[in-house]
Amino acid sequence: MDGAISVSNSQWIKVETVDGAFDAYLALPPTGKTANAQGVVLVQEIFGVNEHIRGVADQYAMDGYVVLAPDIFWRAAPRIELGYAGEDLSRAMELRKSVDVEKAVKDVGATVKALRSKLDAGAKVAAIGYCFGGLLSYLSAARGQVDAAVPYYGGGIHNYLSEAANLNVPTQFHYGALDSHITPDIVTQVSDAVKSRPNTEVFVYPQADHGFNCWARGAYHQPSAALAHGRALEFLVKSFAKSSL
Repeated sequence: MDGAISVSNSQWIKVETVDGAFDAYLALPPTGKTANAQGVVLVQEIFGVNEHIRGVADQYAMDGYVVLAPDIFWRAAPRIELGYAGEDLSRAMELRKSVDVEKAVKDVGATVKALRSKLDAGAKVAAIGYCFGGLLSYLSAARGQVDAAVPYYGGGIHNYLSEAANLNVPTQFHYGALDSHITPDIVTQVSDAVKSRPNTEVFVYPQADHGFNCWARGAYHQPSAALAHGRALEFLVKSFAKSSL
C-alpha cells in the first residue's frame, strides 16, 4: 500500500574497534529514518544476539528508537545463537566465563560510538542490558559511555559496587524477587549502593524469576515484563529530556 510504514527495518552492520571489527544488529524505527530519533544500545544475555534479543531490539525500534545490539562474544564465537537449556546453556556459561569484562565494556563503548554516528548531533543513547548485558549496561553508565541505562537482572553488578559512586546518569534497575541467581540480599546491596546517586530507580517484581523478560524462556512472566517495559520507556523519555536541559 502506498505510504505504508514498514515494521521491519533491520540489518547487521560492522562496528570497528582497535582489536578488529564485530557485527551488531541494527533495528530502525518503523519509518526507517534516524532523524530526530534517540538511540538504544541493547546488550545481550549470555546466549548471543539470538532471535529473542533481535526481537527485543525490534520492539524498542517499534517504540521509535534506533537500536544497535552488539555481538559481545565475537572474539570467541562470532554471531553465535544459543538456546536456554542443555548443551546450549553449558556453552553459554563457558563463553561467559571466557569473556574479558573490560574488553566487553570497551566493545559497548564502541557500539555507542557507532550508534551516535547514525543519529543527529545531540541525540541521546541509553544502554539496556539483560543478565550479563545488565552488568555491562551498568558499567557503561558508571563509566560515562551513555546518557542513561536500564539493567535487567544484571548478574555480577554487586561485584562492581565501588563504581556506583561514579553513576552520574539516570539508571533504572529491574529484578525478579524469585531470582535464585540474584538473591534479595544482593538486590539490597545494589539498592543501598545506588540510592544516593541522582535519578536511580530499583524495581523488584514479586512474581518474577531470573530472565522474566524473555518470552522464549520458561521463566517468562508477562505481567512483570510488560510493567518493566512500560517503566523503561517512561524512564527513557524523562531521562533524555533531563539530559537535554
